Amino acid sequence: MTRAQGFHRGGTAWPPFGACLVAALLTLILPTTRVRAEGAEAGAAATPQAYRAVSALGRIEPQHGILRLSAPSVPDAISGALVAELLVDVGEAVSVEQLLAVTDTAAVLQAKVDESAAQLVVAEQQQAAAVSTADAACVRAGVFQREAERLVRLREQNLAAEDEIDRARGNAEAGAADCTAARGAAQVGAAQIALEQARLTRHRAELDRAFVRAPSAGVVLAVHARPGEQVGPAGILELGRVDRMYAIAEVYETDVGNLRVGQTASVRSPALPEPLVGKIERIRPLVRKMDEIGTDPAARKDARIVEVDVLLEAPDAVAALSNLQVEVIFQR
Repeated sequence: MTRAQGFHRGGTAWPPFGACLVAALLTLILPTTRVRAEGAEAGAAATPQAYRAVSALGRIEPQHGILRLSAPSVPDAISGALVAELLVDVGEAVSVEQLLAVTDTAAVLQAKVDESAAQLVVAEQQQAAAVSTADAACVRAGVFQREAERLVRLREQNLAAEDEIDRARGNAEAGAADCTAARGAAQVGAAQIALEQARLTRHRAELDRAFVRAPSAGVVLAVHARPGEQVGPAGILELGRVDRMYAIAEVYETDVGNLRVGQTASVRSPALPEPLVGKIERIRPLVRKMDEIGTDPAARKDARIVEVDVLLEAPDAVAALSNLQVEVIFQR
């Protein structure tokens, strides 16, 4: 008989000694393991979830981004307008509605304005003449009508011939018709004045488009077309409101849930002497592909991100660094 087979005593088969020993050890170990596991689960449930730090690449932008000002396309400049005058240069501060540039279409459009203004004067004079003509025709019609009525009364007294009454009535009817026609011509003249006024307003609006003005206060960041050059797709110049600067962070869509408006952020770049501080002003409601790509070759180039606007507390430090790539670290 082997040790693995066990042995018989008093007709009863006893298990092997090794099996008995394993069963005893399991009886002692399993309750202790269960208690430890239950304690670990309870401890995990009691521990609050740790804050997940969020960082992202971003860029520096003025408020509302960089404005690219161009010249409008008009029939007088089918192939593109030329810059006739440039009144500002890079780095200059401008105010709202300040004149920045003038295109070469201004002279042609000014001529159209002058032409329309002259046509309006002619229309006004023609209308005044039509009104005078209508007044005269209506006065004559009144005279003819009164003459006819007088002859009718004389005829009742046998003091006027019938043919005289017929002629007077005919003159009265013709005079009334002339008065009506003259009044209609005067109304046409008034409509012509309104038409010329509308044409003059349109030409003035077209002329105003030849003058490029600042839509808001800011600083000229770049000039793309100077006098004599054609305005291309890049426009004439770029303008930015640098008194309010932002770091636009491109946050992974999976990390946006850890951010909130008003949260503090640190903005860093080798180009800055020290980190800048800002606060989240807006989390944009749009998921898009990442624009800012770092130097890490293993970085996700097709990542989906949400842009987060961080208003900087010291805009002067980056007023001349629009589009600078930065790292944004969001504080807890």
